[in-house]
Amino acid sequence: MENLDERQGSAHFMAMQTNPFVIGGRQPSLAMQFAGFAAALLMVAAATLIGLLIAPRWGNAPVVLLYLPPVLLAAVYCGLWPGVAAAIAATLTFNFYFTAPYRTFVIHSPADAVTVAILFLVATVTSRLASSLRNQAQLAATHAARNAAIAGFARRLLTCPSELDIALVTVAEVSRLFNCYGVLVSDPEQPHVVASMPADIVLAPSDLAAASLTLLTGKSAGRGVRRDNLADWQFHPIAPGESAIVAIGLAREDGASPVDDGQIQLLGSLLDQVALALERARLEREAREGARARERDSIRSTLLASIGEDLKPRLATIAGAARALKRDGVGDKATLSMMATETAKLDRYIDHLVDLDPDDRDKQIEVGPLAIDLYRRLVRRDGEEVHLTPKEFAVLAELAKHAGRVLTHAQLLRMVWGPAHEQHIDYLRVAIRSLRQKLERSPSDPELIINEPTIGYRLTVLA
Repeated sequence: MENLDERQGSAHFMAMQTNPFVIGGRQPSLAMQFAGFAAALLMVAAATLIGLLIAPRWGNAPVVLLYLPPVLLAAVYCGLWPGVAAAIAATLTFNFYFTAPYRTFVIHSPADAVTVAILFLVATVTSRLASSLRNQAQLAATHAARNAAIAGFARRLLTCPSELDIALVTVAEVSRLFNCYGVLVSDPEQPHVVASMPADIVLAPSDLAAASLTLLTGKSAGRGVRRDNLADWQFHPIAPGESAIVAIGLAREDGASPVDDGQIQLLGSLLDQVALALERARLEREAREGARARERDSIRSTLLASIGEDLKPRLATIAGAARALKRDGVGDKATLSMMATETAKLDRYIDHLVDLDPDDRDKQIEVGPLAIDLYRRLVRRDGEEVHLTPKEFAVLAELAKHAGRVLTHAQLLRMVWGPAHEQHIDYLRVAIRSLRQKLERSPSDPELIINEPTIGYRLTVLA
C-alpha cells in the first residue's frame, strides 16, 4: 500500500451518502413484527364482520371461504407467524360466531367440528405455503440485489486509476451498502487511517490495536468478534495474497455490530473485489515504474556512452600532449606531471562511470544467501528468484552496495525516493518490512536487514 501511505495526507474524502442501501438486511424490528400480527388480526376481524352480514341470508358455508384470503395475505406480506396467527384466529372466530352453540367455543355438531378442523388445517397449510413462496421471492430478490451490488461495485473499482482512489471508493460504497461508518487502515507497525467515511474520523487506541491485529493475523477483530470486544470498530482484512495489506473498519452510531450473519457473505465478496482491484493497481504501478526505470537506464546508458566517446579521445590527446611537453623539457615538470596524473584519474572515472567492460554486467553482489544482479534487477535467495517492487529493489541495492555499513534513514530516502522525501521515514519502514517478509527466514527476527535504532539500516554480511 505504498501509494496510499505516500498520499494519506492529501486525500480528498467524499461526502457521506444520505440514502443507505442495505442488502441481506437485519431481522425485522419488534415494532414491525407487532404490526404484522396486528394486520393479520384486523383482516380476520374484517372477514368476520362480512361473514356476520352474509350468514343470515346465505348460511354459514360460504363464511368459511372468507377466512382464507386474510390467511394468505398475512402469510405473503407479513410472514409465517402472522399467517399462522391469522389461521388460529380465523378458526377460533368461525367456531365462536358461526357454529352452534353460538358465542361459545363448544361444538355440538360433528359436521361443524369437521368444518372447523378442516378450516384450521387448510389455513395453516396455506399460510406455510404462502410464507414459503414469500421467503423464496425475498431470497431471490436479495441474491439479485447482492449480485447487482457486487457488479456495480466492481465496475466502480475498475474506473479507479490508483490505490488511493480504490480506497476512497471502497469506504464510500461499503458505508452506503451497510449503513455505517467506514475506515481503511494500513501499516500494522504504525496503523493509520488512509481513507474514511466521513472524513473526520479519529480512531481510539483500542481501535488502532484491533486494526493492527487484523493486519498482522489476517483475521477479523474488533466489536462483535470474539478476538477483541474492547474496540468500537469491527475490522476485516483485505488480502490479495497470504497477508493482509489493508484492513477495513466498520462501525454504527448505535453501537450494534455493523455486519450481521446474513451480510458476511456479501461483505466477503466485496472485499475480494477490493483485493483484486488493489492488486491490479499495484501491478500497473509497478509496471509503470519499471518502464520508467528502464527508460531512465536506457537514456543514462546512451548519455554516458556519448560522454565516454566524446571525452576519452580528448583526454588521450591532453595526456599525450603533457607527455610530449615533459619529454621535450618544455614547461614546468611538476605542473605537467599533475596534468598527466589528473588526466589518468579522469580517464579511470569515465571507465567506471560508463561501464565500458561488458563482463562487468554479469557480476553480482553476493551477500550471504542473497545474489543481487544490479544490471538485470534480479534478486535470488538460495538460488530462487524473489520478486521485488522497484522501490524494494532500490532500497536493497543501496544496502547491498554498502553491505555491512549503516545507511541512515535520510540517505536511503534521498537515494530511493529523492531529496523531497528525506523526512518520510514511514515510506522506508513499509519497504523494509516488505523486504524482510520476502527475504528473511524469520521476518520477526531478521538476520539480513538490521535496524539501527534512530539511525538507519544495514545489510549484514553473513559468514
